[in-house]
Amino acid sequence: MEKILLLIISAVLVNNFVFKYFLGICPYLGVTGRLEASISMGFATTFVMTLTAPTAWLINRFILVRFNLPFLEYVAFIMVIASLVQLVELFVRKTSPALYRALGIFLPLITTNCAILFLALFLVLRDYSFIQSLFFGIGSGLGFTLALVIMAGIREELEFADVPENFRGAPITLIIAGLIALAFMGFAGLPSY
Repeated sequence: MEKILLLIISAVLVNNFVFKYFLGICPYLGVTGRLEASISMGFATTFVMTLTAPTAWLINRFILVRFNLPFLEYVAFIMVIASLVQLVELFVRKTSPALYRALGIFLPLITTNCAILFLALFLVLRDYSFIQSLFFGIGSGLGFTLALVIMAGIREELEFADVPENFRGAPITLIIAGLIALAFMGFAGLPSY
């Protein structure tokens, strides 16, 4: 149980995909204009990551490794991710049409989110067990959501800040993203798994 907790904390803080590996930057910068959209996108991505991790593990273990097909990893994992995103998109469209419109193009773009593909490849590289893969997916999704929520909260506050005209928009957003990443480097001293 201690290793699982360490794995989750490590995925959220120490090895955060956005702040350590700079993955998933498109939704990180594109969706974080509003806190509500960021939370929704974060939970949708967390859901996809949580299901992708054990599914990728099963496919890798029982198909790709068993039949010596490691060259099909990318294709197999992309198909898994695309299928799961379609399920999320259908669910959001049926349950919350307003949220579906608010997320717009970013919802189908979860399919091309490199953080999710990295998750599938990373758990194979680390040779995680099925349970470790599941919790790594949960932790990675929560870390991604945390990154989106932090940036969205800061960007909403920036609307009321006196930012020099040359720094408004993308420049101040990129400066803040860099500062947040530097702050998260402070977690590098924590044990990671």
